[in-house]
Amino acid sequence: MVVSQIESPDMVVVLDQTLLKDDEVIGGLGSGGWLVVNTARPPDRLGVIGDFSVATADATAICRELGVMVGGLIVVNTAMLGAVARVSELVALANIEEVIRRRFSNRSAELNLAAIEKTYRTTLIERRP
Repeated sequence: MVVSQIESPDMVVVLDQTLLKDDEVIGGLGSGGWLVVNTARPPDRLGVIGDFSVATADATAICRELGVMVGGLIVVNTAMLGAVARVSELVALANIEEVIRRRFSNRSAELNLAAIEKTYRTTLIERRP
């Protein structure tokens, strides 16, 4: 069960692809929207049906490679900002960088920025009518 006050989102960002098993995750996503998923699979291999565009990025592999971890666990949320920036064009990477540098220490900022940039570059996009 998904509990949210947002019933008709323009974008759904899924940090764990196994959540796609629950139809409610993308239930309100409509025409012209975006589904952005952390997965190694390309958009056309997700098996999701809908009148929305799909983007995928393997943020898990990127964060593992770069060592973006907290307490030994891979953390993909910041890296997925790269995919969101790429598909939405709502925010420039330079603006994200400015905020990350204010929020994180130097080492953490560099790791997170590298993950964001690589996720941005490697995001696969399937635009649907």
